[in-house]
Amino acid sequence: MSIIGTFVKSDTGFTGTIKTVSLNFKARLVETEGGAGWKRTAENSRAYISIKLDDPSFPHPIYASLFEGEDPDTFNLLWSRPRSQ
Repeated sequence: MSIIGTFVKSDTGFTGTIKTVSLNFKARLVETEGGAGWKRTAENSRAYISIKLDDPSFPHPIYASLFEGEDPDTFNLLWSRPRSQ
């Protein structure tokens, strides 16, 4: 998994930056239609938010996971390439 973003929690959601080879932008994750997030629990009982980002400019949606970082005020957006079927 790669860290593609770093966020901090705010009263209305999360604010941070997403950086990849082709993307570099500031983002706010709030209740808006540009993606969706679901609360999940990993096998090791660690809580996270499963994220789906989609935009007409993307060839496919981006599926990622938002985990609390080492600092409890920071969250990391992790992504890994989907497995071929």
